[in-house]
Amino acid sequence: MYICPCCGEKLKQSDNSYTCRNRHSFDISSKGYVNLLLTKGRNPAKAGDDPAMIRARSDFLDTGLYSPLADKLAGVLSKSLAGVKDPVIIDSGCGEGYYTVRLAGALPGTRLFGIDISKSGIAHAASRKKALRADNLEFAVASSFSLPFRKGSADGVVSVFAPVSNDEYARVLKLGGKLIVVSPTERHLFGLKALLYDEPYENKPNRYSLRSFELIGVERLEYTAELTTDKQVRDLFAMTPYYYKTSPEAAQRLEGCAPLSTEIGFLIQTYARRL
Repeated sequence: MYICPCCGEKLKQSDNSYTCRNRHSFDISSKGYVNLLLTKGRNPAKAGDDPAMIRARSDFLDTGLYSPLADKLAGVLSKSLAGVKDPVIIDSGCGEGYYTVRLAGALPGTRLFGIDISKSGIAHAASRKKALRADNLEFAVASSFSLPFRKGSADGVVSVFAPVSNDEYARVLKLGGKLIVVSPTERHLFGLKALLYDEPYENKPNRYSLRSFELIGVERLEYTAELTTDKQVRDLFAMTPYYYKTSPEAAQRLEGCAPLSTEIGFLIQTYARRL
């Protein structure tokens, strides 16, 4: 399934490494993932979310407050790929692997691959996989804009709050393959923003240039979440873009604010690869 990020040739696994016919080799880490992110132009050790953000996201997601999204996503995927035998799914920008592992458990007949630019995120994701013994799942450090997969090798691609790449998704998906993109609705986390900012704002709809795809389905998932501890509030804040956009003075408002009620909203869009 993997291709070499150096030359594009097929990678074959042998013992604890992947190797192509041009003898480019990539070791499988002790945690079970492979690093296929090239070093040119970036430092892979520092790419993507850092360990602190990964830890905050993992702790928050493990509370179950976003589990309705994981369940909904599994249902949408199952419906979208109905009739496909042994489907292959790529979770592009999978972060610390929460949704990928949940999908692997909910869809045992599928083969899933999670990729992310963050080495810390993929290391954590691999630990999740090992803990839950998700044998139908593999993780690799890689970019959504240079996916290490063969042309037309996937039946589905999932992108949850992650960068979206028309060209790469169109390349790796089979004709008619499905792309599922999850983004925030207008009032997502409005309760948190009302606490942080004097003039909280609604989210603007994400615009994607998906010229190779046709939108075939849209679903909304909205509910209210009750954050019962200050740690839950801090972890939620730390896993959002607001963490980098909020002044220290405004962030201080989070101290001692629990319990906090906030809107949660996800827009789930399903696209089909144009024939």
